[in-house]
Amino acid sequence: MNIKKAFAAAIATVSIFSLAACGGSNTATGTTDTKADKGLDVMGQTIKYDPNHLVNDGKPINLEYWSWGSKGSDPVYDMIDAYQKIYPNVKIKTVNVSWDDYWTKLPLALKGKNGPAIFNIHNSYDALIRPYAADYDIDKADLEADYTTASVHEDENGKVKYIDSVINTGNIYYNKKLWAEAGLTDADIPTTWDEFIKVAQKLTKTDGGKMTQAGFNFNGDAYSAIYQGLNYQKGELLFSEDGTKANYDNDVTAENMQFLKDLYDKYKVGSNDFGNDYTQSFGNGQSAMIYAWGHMEGTLKEKYPDIEYGIFATPTFTKDTPFAYDRYNGESTPGVNGNQTKEQQAVAQDFIKFILANDDYIRDAVKYLNSFPAKSSLQEDKDILAQPVMAAIQPRVDRLIWPGPAPATVETSGKTAFENVFQNGMSIAEALKTAQNQMDTDMKSSNFKSMESKYAYYDEHK
Repeated sequence: MNIKKAFAAAIATVSIFSLAACGGSNTATGTTDTKADKGLDVMGQTIKYDPNHLVNDGKPINLEYWSWGSKGSDPVYDMIDAYQKIYPNVKIKTVNVSWDDYWTKLPLALKGKNGPAIFNIHNSYDALIRPYAADYDIDKADLEADYTTASVHEDENGKVKYIDSVINTGNIYYNKKLWAEAGLTDADIPTTWDEFIKVAQKLTKTDGGKMTQAGFNFNGDAYSAIYQGLNYQKGELLFSEDGTKANYDNDVTAENMQFLKDLYDKYKVGSNDFGNDYTQSFGNGQSAMIYAWGHMEGTLKEKYPDIEYGIFATPTFTKDTPFAYDRYNGESTPGVNGNQTKEQQAVAQDFIKFILANDDYIRDAVKYLNSFPAKSSLQEDKDILAQPVMAAIQPRVDRLIWPGPAPATVETSGKTAFENVFQNGMSIAEALKTAQNQMDTDMKSSNFKSMESKYAYYDEHK
């Protein structure tokens, strides 16, 4: 950890423990709000929010919102500002905690009575925060009407503790300069993997048998994401029928591992020796195409601002509509602390309805997180679709599948299998068997259950 990070962590730690002592207090002093009629319009489509009311009966109240993000990366910050302007009696203090510390300190704070009333959620830590999160006080039918992926977050009683604000998936990023140099145009953008191979070969350069430019590079972490999408394209689930066990060691995974290996060994469009970081290679202009999710745009903007790139949807094996084009994952809406006082929970629930009805929240999430709106009313918005990632996702959004907050072993053990095959000379069969055994071990005591069965086209799987 560098000095700046260490200093920030220290400040965050001091803030957490000093503020926790008073975070649950309802004896706040400050402005009293007596004006119920704010003169503001009702917002929302199905979930509606009428701001013309008093919050906490107009009495001053202080809450906390915890997040690993900050203003400009977490859209909730802007919504807090907007909410406080409408309700001057409400003060929501934001507490920033580094990602590494967040998932240790947040559960400890939520166990007590003085933890944050509202907190940021990442669905990969669902099991950790679920015991402390209150159910949203919003009708199930209203959530489903406004948010296309809401149903996958419902429990057996139709209740949710958070939903997706925006979603993302993988696409192909290509270097426009290298594309043009190869004589390629927009008409050459491939839609099938066979077409992709031909394009990748045109984008590959060698000098004396040594590769100097990769047509396609998936070295590093890319395999652990792309293999899931390839399996889904062929109708293979990531988990067993009962949703409790990983489904990795199977014929489809083997076929797709061989397909990827052929890209390097048979079609010569990339190389295992061509660096171990596909992001850096693409950013340095050495790889013409990569598979990546929406976060790649932020990385390129920050680290490689001179690269001019385009984006197109990941190819499929045939021109027919597949079972699913790929996996998606969502950025979660905030949680409400079920251990806070009824007064703080009431304000927190009001705030949740305010942001879910508010299109500005989703527009901010699209902008800050470079992800596609889960809110149905914005999925054909012209301004949003002007962005390349959004335009690539939009035609496919109903054919993307979420497996649930999958255990990390699904990716980490998959990556190990890739390394064993591509770097260590292990056979595909042995690598898949080894990875499956590791996944089984890691998930043995897990309460995870896949959400694949909630996918609209689930009955089409193999």
